[in-house]
Amino acid sequence: MSAALRHHGGNLAAARAVYGDGAWIDLSTGITPLPWPVPPDLDWDWHGLPQPAALAALEAAAAGHFGVNPAFVCALPGSEIGLRLLGMLLGGRALHRVPGYRTHGAMFATSTPLASETPPPPVDAALILANPNNPCGTLQPRPALDAQLREREVAGGWLIVDEAFVDAHPDASIAGQVTPENRLIVFRSFGKFFGLAGLRLGFVIAPPPIIAAYRRALGDWPIGAATLEIATRAYRDRRWIAASRIALADHAARLDALLRRHDLAPMGACPLFRLVEVEDAAPCFDRLARAHILTRPFDYTPHWLRFGLPADEAAFDRLDRALAHG
Repeated sequence: MSAALRHHGGNLAAARAVYGDGAWIDLSTGITPLPWPVPPDLDWDWHGLPQPAALAALEAAAAGHFGVNPAFVCALPGSEIGLRLLGMLLGGRALHRVPGYRTHGAMFATSTPLASETPPPPVDAALILANPNNPCGTLQPRPALDAQLREREVAGGWLIVDEAFVDAHPDASIAGQVTPENRLIVFRSFGKFFGLAGLRLGFVIAPPPIIAAYRRALGDWPIGAATLEIATRAYRDRRWIAASRIALADHAARLDALLRRHDLAPMGACPLFRLVEVEDAAPCFDRLARAHILTRPFDYTPHWLRFGLPADEAAFDRLDRALAHG
């Protein structure tokens, strides 16, 4: 297995280089296989620059979806770049929860890994975590997050919560606690829940001075015109959002049942993916890849394998047969 396939999900080019071309099923990411349907009648001016009013409309629509004040929201060209910028904007040192998203450990010049069950020390460092966690899918209850926010404020640090996968769990979001006074910064992702990751869109939700710092760093026209138009409509589509939450839960339950039939115990609460633990994940990954099904292995935990959601009946059937017969 190449290092590229263990570094992050979605690397179909690396998979094809090793296992050949064909009709691949990519289960290596947490991107929904049921994307928001982009209307065919969308039209925008490719010649003109994106307009400030369109950016403001997107941020207002997203804020409505997040349940926060639009003044606390700044659109980003992907939450990944927003995470990496924050260390430069805030400075200081950080603690990042592990296991977790790889970028969390790279955000600050000095960041110390902290096991999920270890209480953070009472130092003035930022604490970075994801909810739901990536890659485990564990979901922290709101009271636990509220307690961690209070602890960080007493210690003089920030609580930074990556909510890239929280759209399926709106009640778990702590974004509504962002105020000018609270030392809380939240990140959200558009592409995972709406299934349009190629648009590269995310958001930071933070007190006004942090938002102002991001706007200075990003400059004019941070988001392309097509992304502005598509994402604004998607965030306003409340009916689709509600139906998608139900559909994702149904797909996740079906994936759980399939994995259990093959003696794989699914872990995690996030309906966009499931983690399984096996004695050695490499043979299982290889068997599936030879059937042109890409899953997510991990370089730091060789007994983990993560499965995204199959899109349809045919994909579920292929996964079932590949797990059974190789």
